[in-house]
Amino acid sequence: MSTAVVIGVGPGLGMSIAHRFGREGHTVALVSRSDTRHAGYVSSLADKGIKAETFVADVQDRDQLLSTLDTIEARLGPTEVLYYGPGAMDLDAERPGSIAQTTADEVRSVMAGVYPAIDVVNRVLPGMLERGAGGLLFAGGVSAVQPMPFLGALAVSSAALRNYVVTLNAGLTGTDIHEFIVSRPEQFGDLPPKTLDPDDIAEIAWRMHTDRDRAEEVLTVF
Repeated sequence: MSTAVVIGVGPGLGMSIAHRFGREGHTVALVSRSDTRHAGYVSSLADKGIKAETFVADVQDRDQLLSTLDTIEARLGPTEVLYYGPGAMDLDAERPGSIAQTTADEVRSVMAGVYPAIDVVNRVLPGMLERGAGGLLFAGGVSAVQPMPFLGALAVSSAALRNYVVTLNAGLTGTDIHEFIVSRPEQFGDLPPKTLDPDDIAEIAWRMHTDRDRAEEVLTVF
């Protein structure tokens, strides 16, 4: 039984990833910091014949997050695919100032969102390497590759996550483990009305996982 773990599942890209990998026969483990929408998620997947289980974990709670990954593997088997895509920021929180006003404290604060990605990799990667198969998928903001001064400190953390992922990909070349970054539409700021279809992104994620011909795909509304 192969398991796809979706960390930071939401009604958009996270669920599109769950549906796409579920259609390929993966049992899906859905992880989010609240169980408010879990029943609907499971029902949506069950309607398509996809087996899914839900788990509650906040990526900022390291012990809870890693314990949840252990629970998933104990109940559903080894993690074959892990998608990491928690929201970039709390939209109810104060938005960052422009990069020209960004402080070191602000950067330190947002960098806390990068560390969980490294923690989950360190937890699941050894098993993937031992089995000689697996996939690590990451979603991040387009500010990682395109300057967006109005995002301030968030642009710095996005670039840090991207650098970690593509460097990890380079370090794992030849091990049959490949990482993939997908850019999601920003949820704030002065953006064009055009949006990205999460189902299209999920299809790209699946192709990247199966074809293994590139480490990164940049998707943008610009």
